Amino acid sequence: MSPLVETREILDEIRTLFAEKGNDMYAGEAVSQTEHALQAASTAEQEQASPELITAALLHDVGHLLHKHSEDCAIQGIDDLHERIGAAWLKQHFLEAVTEPIRLHVDAKRYRCATDEEYLSRLSPASVLSLELQGGPFDAREQRQFENNPWYEEALRLRTWDEAAKIPGLATPDLEYFLTFVQRVLEHPVDLN
Repeated sequence: MSPLVETREILDEIRTLFAEKGNDMYAGEAVSQTEHALQAASTAEQEQASPELITAALLHDVGHLLHKHSEDCAIQGIDDLHERIGAAWLKQHFLEAVTEPIRLHVDAKRYRCATDEEYLSRLSPASVLSLELQGGPFDAREQRQFENNPWYEEALRLRTWDEAAKIPGLATPDLEYFLTFVQRVLEHPVDLN
């Protein structure tokens, strides 16, 4: 299969996921999955992040679109492991510069909650519930382990954009606009590590 055909197929898969499940509400928040993704990517772009990090911001919760649980699974006491599911699916096509911040964005929340009381106090009720299911704030050993990961700074940036991406009615560029970043990353992969 040619790289151009493969890129088109991946972009079509992403479009299909957002078309099928993107209008679902984002895990107890007042925005849809698509709104959340677009807001995160928009903030990343405004902060002049790399195309890889903008792609990660757009796709950081793709695991929610892939898993078989209902969106209220946290209320049922289920950790959907969306960060692992999404990173594993994306790893088939993307380098670590995209997949590792995604895989680590839940760990980044746990780290920030352990190291920043103000951050913890600003979490939405839905995010507090998911934090409990995800293991709660890191202990000192887990904090050191996270800090030793070469992608931890990118994961922390992604976490900031994730938390900010919950504003009902916020205008952003559309999915097709951000898919141009995804396409660029697929066609010109750069390993940033």
